[in-house]
Amino acid sequence: MTETFDKQDQYDKIAAGLLSGEQLIAVYDCTGVGTGFVGVTNKRVVLQDNSFVGKKAAVTSLPYKNIQSVSFVSDKSVFGKFNSSSSIAITAGGNVREATFRGDEKAKHIHDTILWHIL
Repeated sequence: MTETFDKQDQYDKIAAGLLSGEQLIAVYDCTGVGTGFVGVTNKRVVLQDNSFVGKKAAVTSLPYKNIQSVSFVSDKSVFGKFNSSSSIAITAGGNVREATFRGDEKAKHIHDTILWHIL
């Protein structure tokens, strides 16, 4: 399996925490406030949230079995067409986590990977 990633340090953070039998699929840098990056493995979604007080960051794992939905988020409904930056929203445990990516292909890859694992 070939991994895809934007930044080596983000890839290394997730790779260092992989469990036995877990494979890293992709790690993409995010834009905007909050999430620093999103990674997907064959078992879970990993999000780094940089919005904690005191310059703290949290790395959160969402097992696919706990994800209820994944959505594309845009200013207007354009089914099948994506903007130069695209967002996804992941619903798990009653919380919605949103991540915005540079370009549409990264959001589509993360969305489709999550969808494939939860269906």
